[in-house]
Amino acid sequence: MPTDLVPATAERPAGSGRFAPSPSGDLHLGNLRTALLAWLFARSTGRGFLLRMEDLDRVKAGAAERQLEDLAALGLDWDGPVEWQSRRLPLYEAAIERLTAAGLTYECFCTRKEIQQAVTAPHGPMGAYPGTCRNLTDHEIRQRRDEGRPAALRLRAAVTEFTVTDRLLGEYRGAVDDLVLRRGDGTPAYNLAVVVDDADQGIDQVVRGDDLLPSTPRQAYLATLLGLPLPEYAHVPLVLNTSGQRLAKRDGAVTLRDRAALGESPQHVLCVLADSLGYAGAITPSGLLERFRLENLPQEPWRLDPDGLLQPRKCP
Repeated sequence: MPTDLVPATAERPAGSGRFAPSPSGDLHLGNLRTALLAWLFARSTGRGFLLRMEDLDRVKAGAAERQLEDLAALGLDWDGPVEWQSRRLPLYEAAIERLTAAGLTYECFCTRKEIQQAVTAPHGPMGAYPGTCRNLTDHEIRQRRDEGRPAALRLRAAVTEFTVTDRLLGEYRGAVDDLVLRRGDGTPAYNLAVVVDDADQGIDQVVRGDDLLPSTPRQAYLATLLGLPLPEYAHVPLVLNTSGQRLAKRDGAVTLRDRAALGESPQHVLCVLADSLGYAGAITPSGLLERFRLENLPQEPWRLDPDGLLQPRKCP
């Protein structure tokens, strides 16, 4: 599989962090805060910082360009060109072929409704795929194909749990099931793509929201099956709305463009984000980087009231 790491050069550091949004719409303040943290983690440890558009699923016209504009407006920089998952399909297929050759995949003809209604596997974690199609006979497979049922491709996992080490949270043991590698429509699944991409791009540090922590054992287990190195993980606290739910665009003026319409500059927004991390008054990423210390990172989510951002602060 062509996932050997590119040799280090002046343009391509030996190790990198990354930010990998889905271009499905404008980034909100929670996304921007996570991007800022990913940048700080990478730059403070001498790593490169890469951007990747995870555009295998939902894509909104113009969203990627606006996302890049917003990141640049905050003062974040990145190394090299932006990568696009849609241009990396041969890498994913090569990984699937390798797993299939090792007998580690099988076709799954279950619909989403059937999976939701199925009982969890007797010895599997709660909510795991119950293995309905795991041991179909050749006759049963042909029968389902003849019925015109699309087949996803699943991993034949040999474990039900896997342990990862998180830079902030320590050891975390989470569920592993027969995760989807390729969807019924032929699209590579997120859990496969992100593992292949990180290894191929030389990304050895993954900083992202802690809502993605439960998927990390699956990804780490898959990486070991492919013989790929595991990155250093750091799952950071989310931004929540005033009701304690994960921040979303429906929560009001929560994008950079929304804030600009209210008279706030990108420097003001960055200052507010820095303040939420305990660094009052920082108005540039480089200024924040000089003060950034991992041990001082807040451990609790940031509850954000969009209407309160205009309150007086030590910000321009």
